[in-house]
Parts: sequence; C-alpha cells; structure tokens
Amino acid sequence: MPQPYEEQSPNDEATRTHDRPGTDDGEGVRLQKILAQAGFGSRRACERMILDGRVEVDGELVTQLGARADPERQRIRVDGSRVRLNPNHVTLALNKPRRVLSTMDDPKGRYTLRDIVGDRYERIFHMGRLDYDSEGLILMTNDGELSQHVMHPRYEVEKTYVATLEGRIPGTVCRRLVTQGVRLDDGPISFDRCAIIDSSRETTIVKVVLHSGRNRIVRRVFASVGFPVRRLVRTQIGPIRLGDLKPGSYRVLSATEVRSLSKEVGL
Repeated sequence: MPQPYEEQSPNDEATRTHDRPGTDDGEGVRLQKILAQAGFGSRRACERMILDGRVEVDGELVTQLGARADPERQRIRVDGSRVRLNPNHVTLALNKPRRVLSTMDDPKGRYTLRDIVGDRYERIFHMGRLDYDSEGLILMTNDGELSQHVMHPRYEVEKTYVATLEGRIPGTVCRRLVTQGVRLDDGPISFDRCAIIDSSRETTIVKVVLHSGRNRIVRRVFASVGFPVRRLVRTQIGPIRLGDLKPGSYRVLSATEVRSLSKEVGL
C-alpha cells in the first residue's frame, strides 16, 4: 500500500524531486516508457497517468514526467496494480484438444502440451490442468510468480466451462447446484453460476462458473446428480477467454491481458 505523505504546501509538491522512487538523474528508464511497454497505452496516455497521480514507485507517488525507474528492481504500480515488465516472460493461451495430456512430457509417448508449443519458449509450464478427455483453455507461462498466484486457491480465480450432459436437465437442478451444492468424497462443492444454454431430448448444454480447481470437479458434480458429462470445454480463466482459438493451437497473451490476469490474482 502507498505510504501517505506528510502534510505539505502546494509549492512543496511542485518542487519535489522524488529522488528515491523515481529519479531524473539519468539512471533507469523513464516511467512513461515503462508503462507504454507494459501495455498501458501510448506514451502520451502514460504521461497523463503520471500527471494525474496514478503511478507509484516503491510505494511512493510519482507525478513528474522526468522520473525514471528500474522495472527489474523497483515495484511500479498503476492504480494500485503491479506493472510487470520482463522481456523474458511469456504467457500463452492454449486450446487443449481431447486426448492430450496436461503435462509437458509423458513416458508412454502420448500427446502432450509440448507437442503443441514445442521448445520455442524456455522453462514454460502450464498453470493448472484439464483431464485427458476435456478440452479448452489452458494458460502457460515461464513467470513463476504469476503461475503461483493463478494456481493458489487463496485468489479463487473463476473458471468457466461449457458442458454437454446426457439427458435433459431441469432448471431446478442447476439452481440447486448453486444454492445448495452437493457433497462429494472429497468434501462439499457448489457452483458459482450454472445456466442452461440449450437442450434436446438426449442432451443439455450448460454453462458453469466455479472457483474450485479440484480434479474432474465438473464431471463429478454432474455425475452425482445423474447427468454424466459427454463433452467438457473450458472457455475462460479469470479475465482470459478462449475465444476463437482453434483446438491444438495457442497464442501469446497481450500485455493488457497479462496485466488484467495479474491484477485478478493480486499482483
């Protein structure tokens, strides 16, 4: 949290040099350049953020355009959110097809995530898993801090799924899974949201949102109420959407997307 300043006159504020958090001594990188590289907008827009008092370096407000900082050593925040800028970090959104293991290697030689992303990115790993027969969004990164926060249950990142169920499920079941939930072998569980998208005599398509990352949780919940899952696709993790990404392909998240994901998990 930013430290409050001691009371001062407007003239004192106008002449403050901010020599600790952001200096104008030629060292470091100008703040507006750092913000622009991190995806906060054009240089002009980032200058306005600084002048508007929205930028902090090491907990202190910086309002001078000449201020510089070292993004590798100092904590820079905009509106309280951490600015993350490391040219070696990359975060991917991958659309996992069915019958692909959520791992980078398999001693049995089965198809894995590495077969999709290859060896282009050094030390990249997946944030969470999807079971062998499930499809959809998996996030991958070589940013260890981001990965730890995304996977930590403390931050309760929402995950959205579209499930095709056997049978025609009544709306009362969806409501019960939200309001009451069910008790499984590893404890009680409820959905945050559950809505019927489409139905026929044979199947029902539902959209489910929940925070839990327990193994095969969506399949187990619907099986417990008598509606086995035929197909399961994860379409969103926090603010990151699967969109029109084709199965077996991936894309690099934009700086704006990484920033929104970081904010979601308290970075």
